[in-house]
Amino acid sequence: MSIHPSILSRIGGTPLVELKHLVPEGHARILLKIEAENPTGSMKDRMALAMIEAAEQDGRLPPGGHVVEYTGGSTGVSLALVCAVKGHPLHIVTSDAFSMEKRQQMAAFGADLSIIPSVDGGMDATLTHTMIETARQLTDETGGYWTNQLHNADQLTAYHRMADEIWTQTGGTVDAFVQSVGTSGSVRGVAEGLRRHHANVQVVAVEPQESAVLSGGPSGSHKIEGVGAGFVVPLWKPELISEIRPVSTDAAMQMARRLAREEGIFAGTSTGGNVVAALAVAGRLGPEATVVTLMCDTGIKYLSTALYADV
Repeated sequence: MSIHPSILSRIGGTPLVELKHLVPEGHARILLKIEAENPTGSMKDRMALAMIEAAEQDGRLPPGGHVVEYTGGSTGVSLALVCAVKGHPLHIVTSDAFSMEKRQQMAAFGADLSIIPSVDGGMDATLTHTMIETARQLTDETGGYWTNQLHNADQLTAYHRMADEIWTQTGGTVDAFVQSVGTSGSVRGVAEGLRRHHANVQVVAVEPQESAVLSGGPSGSHKIEGVGAGFVVPLWKPELISEIRPVSTDAAMQMARRLAREEGIFAGTSTGGNVVAALAVAGRLGPEATVVTLMCDTGIKYLSTALYADV
């Protein structure tokens, strides 16, 4: 066993697991990258560390400097972990639209929270804009560093590294990569990284069917936490995307439950949406292909929500 200098050195290097029971005969193999093995149980540990370290290195964030962010939860938890280790006070703007577990985890790491009320527990463009404006005001009041995840390209380096991990783990056999869109940092960063290895890797973006703005549909309310801001996000680069697949909240939740019961993989709603889309892609590509998608986070973050509360 190796001894790590801090918990932050355990971010990344997550395994790929092949789905066996959910994938019908004649489909491509589907590999799920188990991002729940990051310290907070989420892929967002990668982006949080990248954003904080980049700001520390160029002086935007001085030692002990205050950090501000708005978040649907997982980014906030990851920032709370990183800021706790590095000694940065953190103020998070979030909402009751997101799971109680995420809010409790942020507070456990020492973050101060501002809770913005939602309409019927749904995520929509109005809620996102209200959270953003609240974070802007807090930044002015505190003089802190706003990581501003929807605009922050520092996160892309974290996902370039993820792409390199995927390429190495698969021995360069990736035919398609499937990922849901929140900030779009992960789908863009992994797309850029994989395309450096092979220009023809297909990249499939997933968005909520109820708010399919990337597909040209109207903005609406949905309950797939962490994705579907309700508007076209600034980091989105459509030229990198081969296909956009809308997935409903209900379909994503049903698939997340199936993952637990049939594959023993306990994940959140966005992971369910990823697998719904990955199955469609795998059916189209056929048995000789390999499709990679992400387990975005652990289902433990959603025990109090409609995803698992009534199971």
